[in-house]
Amino acid sequence: MTWVIILVLAAVIMGGMVWLGKMPRRAWEISAAALFLGIAGYAWQGQPSVAGAPKAPVEKLGMFDEDLAKQRDEMGGNFGNARAWLVLADAQSRQGKFATAATALSKGLEAHPEDLDLWVALGNALVGHSNGLLTPASQYAFQKAAVIAPDHPAPPFFLGLALATSGQLQQARTIWGELLERSPPDAEWREDLTQRIGQIEAVIAQQSGAPAPGMPGSVPDAPPAPPVAPQSSMPQP
Repeated sequence: MTWVIILVLAAVIMGGMVWLGKMPRRAWEISAAALFLGIAGYAWQGQPSVAGAPKAPVEKLGMFDEDLAKQRDEMGGNFGNARAWLVLADAQSRQGKFATAATALSKGLEAHPEDLDLWVALGNALVGHSNGLLTPASQYAFQKAAVIAPDHPAPPFFLGLALATSGQLQQARTIWGELLERSPPDAEWREDLTQRIGQIEAVIAQQSGAPAPGMPGSVPDAPPAPPVAPQSSMPQP
């Protein structure tokens, strides 16, 4: 039945090209040959009797994170003249085109080489392009941003995030811990940062076989009491 349908469709297509498309007679043979060549290829490799098996799309590790972009905006504040480049780069990153986003940010840095937000965004784009791994290029971008604004929270936050996704948990915990210590009590990112540090500590503890801080069993047993010293005949002070 499947082949009958295919042959009928082929005849309809050929008739449409001849009568509706006003195909010249000299092109009939070429068109018919191309059409039936396609049918022959399907007959060779096609398996219409096999049931379809759709697969769920694989999640890309470097997908654009809207929440992190919002957090970057909150940390960065006013973007000034670099705003247009950031908007363009974010639009490309949302489509998974991290290389294009990095290229756009590099162009923006040619005009604004000391712009903190562009360097941070470039680091994030490069991490996304490498599927969440921290590369020398992305690390340089974060470090460059930190040199421009040593007290700004964005460079250490996103560097720590890249370290964490790369599996370098101890380094990420150190950087985030230092950032938390110098963050104001009312900083909007403190709660999120504290939660991320707790998650890293839990993973580190699991890997080492020790209970995570704050979990049952995390407090070591009290050490045994020292032996009682023998009584001395020396006078006590």
